[in-house]
Amino acid sequence: MFYRINMATLAVSEDEGLQYQGLGGRALSSRIVEEEVEANSHALGDGNKLVFVTSLLSGTGAPNGGRMSLGGKSPLTGTIKESNVGGPMGHKLGRLGIRGIIVEGLPQEEKAYVIKVSTEGVSLEEMPELKGLNIYDTVAKLQEKFGSKIAIGCIGTAGEHKMASACVGFTDMEGSPTRQAGRGGLGAVMGSKGIKALIADDNGAKVVSLVDEAAFRAGSKKLANALLTHPVTSQALPAYGTAVLVNILNEAGGLPTRNFSVGRFEGANDIGGETMAANIKERGGKVGHGCSPGCIIRCSQIYKDKKGEVLTGGFEYESLWAFGSHIGNDKLDDIALMNRLCDDYGVDSIEMGVAIGVAMEAGVIQFGDSQGAINLIHEMGKATPLGRILGAGTETVGKAFGVRRVPVVKGQAIPAYDPRAVKGVGVTYATTTMGADHTAGYSVTANILGVGGNVDPLKPDGQVDLSRNLQIATAFVDSTGLCLFVAFAILDMPEGLEGIVEMCNARYGWNKTVGDYLEMGKQALRDERSFNKAAGISDGADELPDFFRKEVLAPHNVVYDVPKEELDTVFNF
Repeated sequence: MFYRINMATLAVSEDEGLQYQGLGGRALSSRIVEEEVEANSHALGDGNKLVFVTSLLSGTGAPNGGRMSLGGKSPLTGTIKESNVGGPMGHKLGRLGIRGIIVEGLPQEEKAYVIKVSTEGVSLEEMPELKGLNIYDTVAKLQEKFGSKIAIGCIGTAGEHKMASACVGFTDMEGSPTRQAGRGGLGAVMGSKGIKALIADDNGAKVVSLVDEAAFRAGSKKLANALLTHPVTSQALPAYGTAVLVNILNEAGGLPTRNFSVGRFEGANDIGGETMAANIKERGGKVGHGCSPGCIIRCSQIYKDKKGEVLTGGFEYESLWAFGSHIGNDKLDDIALMNRLCDDYGVDSIEMGVAIGVAMEAGVIQFGDSQGAINLIHEMGKATPLGRILGAGTETVGKAFGVRRVPVVKGQAIPAYDPRAVKGVGVTYATTTMGADHTAGYSVTANILGVGGNVDPLKPDGQVDLSRNLQIATAFVDSTGLCLFVAFAILDMPEGLEGIVEMCNARYGWNKTVGDYLEMGKQALRDERSFNKAAGISDGADELPDFFRKEVLAPHNVVYDVPKEELDTVFNF
């Protein structure tokens, strides 16, 4: 069932959504936005919509299948945006029979509303006591009122101030808001609608029905076996989280350092996964932590400070990089604090870290000044003029301070892999429909890790085909609700992919092939490009900033040299 919430009238209505049958996750979110959102509307205006949708496997308990998607027009990029997130929310909404919640219009007054979902349906409640609170305090208030077992997704003051890089923070399995629908500024869209939080209570919900339970269990076992066998998903990620990539990318010469000026950082080991894991164990934290129901990879963690107090969780490589080598900082505890502050204020840690690096390039503070960086995040949290510039994103910071080396594509900051040394991900950055996004086509697999084949990261050959195939496959995986990290296993182990197909077919009684599901991924990309074209974003925007083609990157002394005419063929399918 779909529910529509009209914020102008505060009316909640049911909608069977027959036109969206057979879709889930990203494919569903992007279809709704493409069909229902005015492409030329202001992202914070009444023409935009905020979409919460479940995925094909939501609520089933599929291995690593608990993710859900948010969608809308991005205030950061002006493009279509889908942001998916872990935690128990997607699972609970799936168990409650929710396919989508579509928030429309603008409230007549600036108030704080909560969307409540339970076995009784969907309702809207005003909670003025939440207004002005950051995410951790908001979560505490909601748990105090509704119980500790609910799932929560909410915004902090960055979202209330409608900052273009604001995220939506979701609770993890322990009820701590360490999971983010991070990129693209959907927290600002949520703030513009007057929605402070979404909560779900699945107490009393029925078990999700499966058309063929035996076939579902057999497919589930195939995927689980692949995940528990592949060395990346069974060993590296549980032991060190995604932070294991710090030293790997540093060795490869693709760890962007001091605003993409070099590819190696002298302090990499101090902020890498091995050091992080040692700190966690010494202080009584936790590695091998699952972020959502059914997670068997367990790449998350709980990070404590020197006093043994929980500081942050879900400590990802990209956040470590953004507040580490990118700004020239080797102090792991300071990085953890910055990650916590971003989670609390409700802002994308990648965008914030890259923006601070550009501010450092401008001389606002010096590279390596971690306390200065912490202070800048607080400026953003207080919404001072400087803080608003930072919260508006990296591109705005570059324009405000006259910086030339501004690493963005379509207005969104480039994440933690230098495209000159990892050229496949450079293709993805340039061409993805939502601004620079490593997850859209994670070519680090074949470029660096030797997963799914080997494509030389320093040469342009084969990079377009690699990125294209991964972007199609990723759009499908994002539609299932499976964690992207299942890709490590299924790229090398065909039975894992077979298991995914079997689970989806058994869930709905379908008889689809792998090709059919990849066609779903292709159609999601077509929907997204259609929206962008209507919004005035041309194929000419599919390019990296010129400094990547002109400035040589040490230590390999390379530039980005995938021809523009090849980039223009990525979506020839």
